Amino acid sequence: MSALLRRGKGIELKSRGEIEAMRAAGLVVAAALAAVTEQAKPGSSTGELDAVAEQVIRDAGAVPSFKGYHGFPASICASLNEKVVHGIPSRSEALAEGDLLSVDCGAILDGWHGDSAVTLAIGAVSAKDRALSAATEASMWAGIEQVQAGNRLTDISHAVETAARAAAKADGVEYGIIAEYGGHGIGTQMHMEPFLPNLGKPGRGPRLRVGMAIAVEPMLTLGSAETEELDDAWTVVTEDGSRAAHWEHTVAITEDGPWVLTAPEA
Repeated sequence: MSALLRRGKGIELKSRGEIEAMRAAGLVVAAALAAVTEQAKPGSSTGELDAVAEQVIRDAGAVPSFKGYHGFPASICASLNEKVVHGIPSRSEALAEGDLLSVDCGAILDGWHGDSAVTLAIGAVSAKDRALSAATEASMWAGIEQVQAGNRLTDISHAVETAARAAAKADGVEYGIIAEYGGHGIGTQMHMEPFLPNLGKPGRGPRLRVGMAIAVEPMLTLGSAETEELDDAWTVVTEDGSRAAHWEHTVAITEDGPWVLTAPEA
């Protein structure tokens, strides 16, 4: 789940053991997203996917991070096509061939949070949609490479933006980079300092240190980067109706470099 732009101080540092506990939570999230991916086919509903994710999370002895968070009614965010983030799953929202679905999922295990998102192609999708999702995922991994002790926070932001713009040039399109939503610190809470923008100049913000954990989560669109919130006070959509993609991983800073806590076991 993405964080709104905000400013503040105080970044939580974790011990190695605490990061390992976060890894356990991250594996629960990875398993839930794998189950959702398996179920996400034409004819399934986003409400059914929500039930699948919640069952996996609870079977692991964990609790869904999103359910009840500021009143959010579900265990996943299911953002279909022009929905960017925070889409509310529904049994009445059926998936169709050619849809693009972003699924964001979080879990709490022994007090520690994991948070991750994927964008799924429902059946055969257009080449443009496939490229959009691939560009978003690539920009996430470019950002993750900069989650290194000694770097500045916006080194991650700049890497995300640079990769997104390089993909746009290669694909012959102009991807919109969502600015008002972005990544965030994570640990004993889902949303913690710092807010991580998905674009900007490098070399700014707090110095990254071993023991920090950050959710890196770019969102790109096939059109304008302008968004609006629907009347449900959650769902964020593109202003021009263009499709969007969203990828996210929770990443810890270790002495050996980035540790992607929500990646499945190899």
